[in-house]
Amino acid sequence: MTNVTPFPANGAIPAQTGFERQELMRIMDLYGRMVSAGHWRDYAIDLGKDAAIFSAFRRSAERPEYRIEKRPALRNRQGMWALIGEAGAVLKRGADLGPVLAPVERKLMRLVEE
Repeated sequence: MTNVTPFPANGAIPAQTGFERQELMRIMDLYGRMVSAGHWRDYAIDLGKDAAIFSAFRRSAERPEYRIEKRPALRNRQGMWALIGEAGAVLKRGADLGPVLAPVERKLMRLVEE
């Protein structure tokens, strides 16, 4: 009864970074459209202390084709969202998720003949 466990303050840094519901819905919507188009077959989510990462794979046994990273520590610098390619190069970075996902969504566009 002598041990007192302090309650974390409201301004405390969370122990794990994650995706909010709207962010995850936007990412999973893109994933579903890429699966139905035959581009992707598998995904992985990594929730760490510094970053939340969504990885999309063409096949399960290889490196991810794209990684969508959320790093809240970079919010005021480069933007907390990043789209990273298979080779590890940053393809797009920004403060909002929509423009960061735009290069992947362009793959889904097709020319329609009249």
